[in-house]
Amino acid sequence: ARSFADIGDIVRGRDLFYGNTQEKTKRKQLDKKLKEIFKNIKQNNQSKLGQLKLDQVREYWWALNRQDVWKALTCDDDNKLSNASYFRQTCNYEGTLSDANHKCRCKDKKGQDDTDQVPTYLDYVPQYL
Repeated sequence: ARSFADIGDIVRGRDLFYGNTQEKTKRKQLDKKLKEIFKNIKQNNQSKLGQLKLDQVREYWWALNRQDVWKALTCDDDNKLSNASYFRQTCNYEGTLSDANHKCRCKDKKGQDDTDQVPTYLDYVPQYL
């Protein structure tokens, strides 16, 4: 399993996990495909991205889309994650323990609307095993 931070590292071309050698070919294939994708993104957005290096385009894309990636990972409208144990109890707005609420999205200061921010406490933490 990969954490959200790992996904960001993969997208940005910074993945430091080398794992077993059997996966090496798949990692190279994935990175090659991502380079093709980001090259196409750069070509299709020359006015904004034309002067950037490919690594900078990857950083730009992640900064722009990380919230949507988080939503895609945590959306459970069809209840497919009902028995998943990736998300554990954590503190809530009252300072007591609770399960991950609101699809793991932070509420605004009034407690009414989602701010659609990725909670930073899940960004760079050890993975749950």
